[in-house]
Amino acid sequence: MNKSAVDRIRKLVQAYAYTSIQMHEAIGRKAGFSGTDHKYLGFLLQRGQMTAGEFSNLTGLTTGAVTGLIDRFEKKNLLERQFSKDDRRKVIIVPNTEKIMALLAPLYKEFRYKSEMLTASFSEEENKIIETYFSKAIEIMIDVANNLGNETIKKKIINS
Repeated sequence: MNKSAVDRIRKLVQAYAYTSIQMHEAIGRKAGFSGTDHKYLGFLLQRGQMTAGEFSNLTGLTTGAVTGLIDRFEKKNLLERQFSKDDRRKVIIVPNTEKIMALLAPLYKEFRYKSEMLTASFSEEENKIIETYFSKAIEIMIDVANNLGNETIKKKIINS
């Protein structure tokens, strides 16, 4: 591939990332959160209940930041804290999936529909190329994050 093609794709990837941040910030604000807070709800939806330590490891957030996040979600009744029966020091985060989905699903409805229509407009071969690109790009991001010291990411996100 020539340099101009690489540059065009790099610019599109950057635009996609920036636009994604802007869209998620708008969705987060509409839901009463920051863009990043509402994305962390996605981890809870995807993984279900987990300890606060597991959530910290999954997200790469400090335990203090996780405590603040849990506090904000708990105030909105989007999760509850439960103490482990085996170890009362261990806090288990239990997401209220029904309430989270009721809050977020309507905000994603248009994006999901348009994204599904866009994906359906490509051939199976084109979709495989897109899937390969994103899978490999995710691996690159994991490697870079790990090299920068966030070794908790590994393959936790894409192997869910």
